[in-house]
Amino acid sequence: MNETSTETRSVVVEREIAYPPEKIWRALTQPHLIEEWLMKNDFKPVVGHSFNLRGDWGGVLDCEVLAVEPNRALSYAWNFAHDDAAYNLKSVVNFTLTPTSTGTHLRMEQSGFRPDQKQAFGGAKAGWQQFFAKLEQVLARTD
Repeated sequence: MNETSTETRSVVVEREIAYPPEKIWRALTQPHLIEEWLMKNDFKPVVGHSFNLRGDWGGVLDCEVLAVEPNRALSYAWNFAHDDAAYNLKSVVNFTLTPTSTGTHLRMEQSGFRPDQKQAFGGAKAGWQQFFAKLEQVLARTD
């Protein structure tokens, strides 16, 4: 085994959002809101809680909450079991919320993509852009 076999890549999406961290936090942690912008779920913002994200495409992601800092940071394992190694993904999603003078800087990083997972990596890059667009729509219409 050589060094390159352990290298992984990350997808990073950052947005300046004109809402306070508390409002964005609700959209990141309340199951009915998560369903509107991400996927159906049984999420609870409790470290160690295992939950599933169920995609419209029929896939189920096995997740576990790793870190919760209300209004500041959220982290969870995001795993997709698949017989094909190129799709068998073990990753971690980290959200970081930083207050700004105009709202919040939201940063999402999904790490753990192996070099042989080009399609999964590309899908995540495109998918997170769509998820964030939906998240902003949810924020615009919720109190």
